[in-house]
Amino acid sequence: MKSVICLSASVRTACQHASVCFPLYRGLSVCSSSPRLTDPEFVSKTVIAQQPRVSDALCLQRERTRSVAADVHRLYPASATRRNEATSQHADVQTAHRPAGRATQHLPPCAPFARAERGAAALVNIQPLFEEDVIMELCSKLADFPSDDRAEGLATLLESCVSVGLEAHSPPVLILVKECLELLSSRDVGVAQLCRLGKVACALEGRESRVVAEVMPSISCALEEDTVSPSEVAAVYSLLAALHEPRCPQQAAMLSALHRQAQRQVHRLGAGHVSDILQCLVKLKQKQAISLVLRLSHRASRVFKAFSDDEIIKVLSALMTLGQHDEELLAAMEKHLPGRLGKCDPELTSTVVEYCLQMRYRSEPILEAVAESFVRSAERHTDMQIAKQIVAIGRLNYLPQCSGQMFKKLESVLTARFSHFRPRSLIDVLHACIHLERFPLNYTNKIFRPCFLQRLREGEPVDRIALGQLTQLHLSVALECKHYWGPRLPFFLHVKNFSSPDQAFESPMETSLYRQVKGPLVQLLGGEFFYTRIFTSAGYTVDVEICLDENGFVLPPSEWEHTEKRVAVCLDGRSRFCRNTQHLLGKEATKRRHLHRMGYEVVEVCSPNIVKNNVLFMSCKCSTST
Repeated sequence: MKSVICLSASVRTACQHASVCFPLYRGLSVCSSSPRLTDPEFVSKTVIAQQPRVSDALCLQRERTRSVAADVHRLYPASATRRNEATSQHADVQTAHRPAGRATQHLPPCAPFARAERGAAALVNIQPLFEEDVIMELCSKLADFPSDDRAEGLATLLESCVSVGLEAHSPPVLILVKECLELLSSRDVGVAQLCRLGKVACALEGRESRVVAEVMPSISCALEEDTVSPSEVAAVYSLLAALHEPRCPQQAAMLSALHRQAQRQVHRLGAGHVSDILQCLVKLKQKQAISLVLRLSHRASRVFKAFSDDEIIKVLSALMTLGQHDEELLAAMEKHLPGRLGKCDPELTSTVVEYCLQMRYRSEPILEAVAESFVRSAERHTDMQIAKQIVAIGRLNYLPQCSGQMFKKLESVLTARFSHFRPRSLIDVLHACIHLERFPLNYTNKIFRPCFLQRLREGEPVDRIALGQLTQLHLSVALECKHYWGPRLPFFLHVKNFSSPDQAFESPMETSLYRQVKGPLVQLLGGEFFYTRIFTSAGYTVDVEICLDENGFVLPPSEWEHTEKRVAVCLDGRSRFCRNTQHLLGKEATKRRHLHRMGYEVVEVCSPNIVKNNVLFMSCKCSTST
């Protein structure tokens, strides 16, 4: 069996090596007009395929001047001496006629090509490798192998056909498909081999493939009989992702059975299986499989140390898409990632902070490691990676210990690449800075210029979020940077209020918290002398607003025209804080600062599950006139 797989790997390598020099035409129906090379030492030379020509009619005829054994031998590396060459030929013949039970014993590794000599070149015609007689000879040899080994060999040969671009109706593919159908009729092929055959057949013939139609019932039976292993569970998920048909009842039933199998065996899944299954769940759009996703996330926390960088990216990206998280996974990330982020791919760093932002997880060890990595190697980060990292740090309201170095590095990167940044990414970065009370005046001066605003409108559609960010930048400059005299945002681009369904700038008041506060507030003020959900002139929404006169007495709504001072009561529920701390999110901290600068007395009332002693911190007098 090993010799067959080595042979097929050699076929693929030969085709891929030749395709570097010219594109392989479908079906390989056009070949070089040069004669076939008979020198057995051609494999020790650089292989360069000649550009195909169709002027000679003889080039379209199949060459049958050599036997199948010779074609097979051409794929093996030639020896330096004739004696070694003869020995290699004799060994190949013995391997071909060896019984199935001994086919995999003591087989030497097979390299498709030897090291190329400098300056040497030869022409190779790869069409004979896919002639009908060669494929039939290989299939006849595979017939003596056990079912699983035979399936592996057929799948390898079909993959070789895919790699060189053969069509489904080409003779070699038809022969292999016929062999596959004959094999599948026996119903004794393993699940892993069935999945591999199904994926290759789908790549060749599409979802309506006859092989796929035979594979699916066998896999369904295995799922019902509970005979699949963890690796086979991952293989079935991969097959269903390739065959995804949302309205297919058969696939829906298989998915349901597969989910049950995966949940039962989740404790046995390895790191690679977890990442593969999560990726397949995303492709299959299985957001409703919440229990399975949570179990996989929990399993990921147990095997987190074994993940490669790419697997961590896959796991976190899938969980962000599926909208689930696990506290133990966040703890595992906090334990294993800080020492790893300084040496990893910047894409991993960007994915990690993006996941922390979506989960509102303010992890000081992770964010500190991200900031230090940014200071050391910001030059090798892409513009999008830089934007993701700075935006996450700003919106999570975390000021790193190396913040001075971080912002200095950010300034140098922005100066060097200002014209290369996408306008939206640039606005995201500058907007995130104001959450940390860092005001990028040098670049605010540039983005408020008409040329940049025109460039912004010519690129992606300018949505409400972009206009809101520009408006908040303008407001921050106006309220907190009195010495700024540069350009301002034109008034017609201002948003009228920051309240929006996406909660990009402020979180809405929690109704349950308001009900808890309303009673004590009425008792304290002697009546309902307050309004709720008031829009300010700047666009912010005040949860509860109370007006005072010049002596500090509470004014009833009918006398609000005599207001001397306004009190903004912020009813802060869980959604306004980072998940694991009592720190406000960056957008909420910015809103508090701006309300204070606008003249409001800001009073914060926190939800009982945030602070143990929920006390209303307010000192105001009741008007004697009321």
